[in-house]
Amino acid sequence: MSPTGVRRWRPPWPLDLRATLDPLRRGPHDPAFRVEPDGALWRASLTPDGPGTLRLRLRRGVVDAAAWGPGAAWLLDGVPDLLGAGDPAEEFRARHPVVREAVRLRPGLRVGRTGRVFEALVPAVLEQKVPAAEAWRAWGYLLRRFGEPAPGTEDLPGGPMRVPPPPEVWARIPSWEWHRSGAEPVRARTIIGAARVAARLEEDPAERRLCSLPGIGPWTAAEVRQRAVGDADAVSVGDYHLPGLVGRALAGREVDDAGMLELLEPYAGHRHRVTRLLAPFGGTGRPRRGPRLPVRDYRRF
Repeated sequence: MSPTGVRRWRPPWPLDLRATLDPLRRGPHDPAFRVEPDGALWRASLTPDGPGTLRLRLRRGVVDAAAWGPGAAWLLDGVPDLLGAGDPAEEFRARHPVVREAVRLRPGLRVGRTGRVFEALVPAVLEQKVPAAEAWRAWGYLLRRFGEPAPGTEDLPGGPMRVPPPPEVWARIPSWEWHRSGAEPVRARTIIGAARVAARLEEDPAERRLCSLPGIGPWTAAEVRQRAVGDADAVSVGDYHLPGLVGRALAGREVDDAGMLELLEPYAGHRHRVTRLLAPFGGTGRPRRGPRLPVRDYRRF
C-alpha cells in the first residue's frame, strides 16, 4: 500500500535510530512497534488527527520517513522531535570516565519526544512493580483486543500492527478483559482514571499534574515524561534496577534511590540521559543473590 505521505530529513548530528526509539518499544512483540531485518522501524500511534503509522529508515545519515493513515501528516511533521531535535544533548558534559566512554560508544543516542502523553502513560502504569514480561503481555493483549489495525501494515509479515485505542475506549474496558490481560484491578483503575482526564494531561504533562492522579507516582510520571515530553532529566526514582546500575557504574557499589540521586546530581538537566548511556555498563558485576521476581499470571486467580 502506497504511503499517505513521505519525508526525508538529515539530522545535523550523529543519530542512532534504534537506540533513540528503543524506549518506545514495549517488548519484542509490541503490536504498535516493529523492527524489520533491514533496520527499518515501524511505529503505530493515535495522533490528534487520528490513527497513523510511521516507518523510518536511516541511510547514509538521512532519515527516510513514510506514513499512512489520517495521522500521517502529523507523524511526519513530528519526525525531528521524535528523533531528538529538541534534545539539548550538545549541552551535556560527561564528568566520569565511564560516562565519557558511554558517550564515545553511543554518540547517536538522543532523547526524543512523541508528544502523546496518554499513549506513554498506559504502558508505564502496566509496568508498575511487575516484571517487564508481565506488563508487555498485558499491553499486547489489550492492543490486539481493543486497538484497530494500523494503516499501511496489512501486508506486513506477521500480520498488521495495532494502533493504541483512544482514552474513551480504555475507560470502557470491562473488568474481565483486564483480568484476561493479566493486569490486576489496581493498575486497571489507574488507567481508567487517567483516561477520564486524558485531554488535560495532553495539555499539561507536568510531573505535579501526573502525580496528582490516583495510582501515579514519581516513577510513572518520569517514565511518561521521558517518552512523551523528551525530558532528559526525568529520573525513574523507585525503579527496581536503576539505583544499582548507576551505583555500580559511577561508584562501584550498590546504592539506593537517595544514593543514585546524589551520584547524578552533577548531571542536573541530563540525569535520564546518563541512565540511558549507562545501561550497557551497569550490569557488570551485579551480585546474583536472591530469587528472580516471578512473572505472575492474574488470569489464573
